[in-house]
Amino acid sequence: MREIVFDTETTGFSFDNGDRMVEIGCVEIVNRVETGRTFHAYFNPERQMPPEAQRIHGLGDTFLADKPLFSHQAEALIEFLGDCPLIAHNAGFDFGFLNGELARAGRAPIDMGRMIDTVAMARTRHPGAKHSLDALCSRYGIDRSHRVLHGALLDAQLLSQVYVELTGGRQIGLTLVTETVEEQTSFAPVAAPAVVRPPRIFEPSEAELARHAAFIEKIANPLWRLEASG
Repeated sequence: MREIVFDTETTGFSFDNGDRMVEIGCVEIVNRVETGRTFHAYFNPERQMPPEAQRIHGLGDTFLADKPLFSHQAEALIEFLGDCPLIAHNAGFDFGFLNGELARAGRAPIDMGRMIDTVAMARTRHPGAKHSLDALCSRYGIDRSHRVLHGALLDAQLLSQVYVELTGGRQIGLTLVTETVEEQTSFAPVAAPAVVRPPRIFEPSEAELARHAAFIEKIANPLWRLEASG
């Protein structure tokens, strides 16, 4: 099964209010395994980059000035996305910008039925926990030490690993366990030497019986004597 994990970087939070996409990174996975095929592009947003947005992803006006417009890359992006499910973290945000840019470029929008939101998945699987990409990487032991700033392709690569864990994990090690069992069972079992222990004696000794009888004689009017006389 082919799926695409993707992430976007933007100038702000709302395409409808004039913000634009400046980067997209896509990672192809087939049967929950990365194939190595990716799509990555920067775009000239045709507007200035707000300082607060630049602090998040590090993409400034000078860097983006010579990058192509989204419309010039739309065909290649659409071809890479194909018709498979699209996975994103807080997917409504990314789909909003992706479809906004497609509409602006005169292209048909992506069907929202293809959307898979890993934030919604994480909330279902880990209620009450933190659901940021960083928090999920920590939970699943995914190395994010090289993630200093947000980057669309890097975040998509990290998210693809998170998505695999959210959908059951790779179950790494099953093959190794099978091989180990086969290797062990190829040898004849060696029986451990039997340990012989001396028998335990539970019968009372003559001295113990004598002490018990002496103790019984000290009991005044024991119940068993009354029953015997009656």
